[in-house]
Amino acid sequence: MTEKTTGASYAAAGVDIEAGDRAVELMKEWVKKTQRPEVLGGLGGFAGLFDASALKRYERPLLASATDGVGTKVDIARQMGVYDTIGHDLVAMVMDDIVVCGAEPLFMTDYICVGKVHPERVAAIVKGIAEGCVLAGCALVGGETAEHPGLLGPDDFDVAGAGTGVVEYDRLLGADRIRTGDAVIAMASSGLHSNGYSLVRHVLFDRAGMSLDQHVEELGRTLGEELLEPTKIYSLDCMALTRTAEVHAYSHITGGGLAANLARVIPDHLHATVDRSTWTPGAVFDLVGKAGNVEQLELEKTLNMGVGMMAVVPQESVDVALTALADRGVEAWVAGEILDRGDHAEGAALTGSYAG
Repeated sequence: MTEKTTGASYAAAGVDIEAGDRAVELMKEWVKKTQRPEVLGGLGGFAGLFDASALKRYERPLLASATDGVGTKVDIARQMGVYDTIGHDLVAMVMDDIVVCGAEPLFMTDYICVGKVHPERVAAIVKGIAEGCVLAGCALVGGETAEHPGLLGPDDFDVAGAGTGVVEYDRLLGADRIRTGDAVIAMASSGLHSNGYSLVRHVLFDRAGMSLDQHVEELGRTLGEELLEPTKIYSLDCMALTRTAEVHAYSHITGGGLAANLARVIPDHLHATVDRSTWTPGAVFDLVGKAGNVEQLELEKTLNMGVGMMAVVPQESVDVALTALADRGVEAWVAGEILDRGDHAEGAALTGSYAG
């Protein structure tokens, strides 16, 4: 006689609907903290709702959108068992791209993919995203948590997000506004931010044999604490600067490094030169370079080298801009200038040697 087999089920396949429901309940209080008056409804609907009538105050509103993830930095969070900071990185990567054109961040959605839903862990990730949204001035209007057993291990996860902002047409920032003689202002990064971690992990773990719990004297903390330092969110700082001083363009320094990202906002007939001697990159950049014998140009093509955002402003706005940023606690300095393109092949280049 053949033994009867148990019928297949979603749970038996590895998807825990009840755990997902519990995760939603745990994250609701954090999402609520991000609400703006234009947001309608609560968490749990099929779509997030944002009252677009708020845009009536604009003469010609332009919607700005961006999407991004955090990359392999999520593996550092997984190994350390720290899940409530990685969301800051996600918001920064999305909303700081949006603010570059002068747009005000409005709202964001997230996507969290896990091998197995651990409700408290998912809620911690969302807590970090919500806190990041508060720092960026935007609402978290919804998202999705997807359980992918068999594709991801029980402790594996990834995060991604998409955001929307708005800017008045005649206040759009970018290459069209930049003029010869403009100053390039650098804003300090909080560390590696969220780019280049494939190189960083290869160098520090595979080649140098370092561990996350290893105390590194020059860093003043463990390697894991340094690598998990959240990406600085500049959105509100940039918005405040735009209200206070004349700004022609911003550049968010992410993958590809400082020169390549700055070149994205430089018009074809102009060239930005950035003087390395105006700052000293943080110790973590030197650590990566020495541990992997990574050439300086390779580091600069991959990492932010201590600069997370740049502003291009007219010379007469420099003092006001630096004062405004200092008042908001943002370390900033004049790092370069805009010149005629001349014989330069690239839109931007680094010159000189780093200070210190």
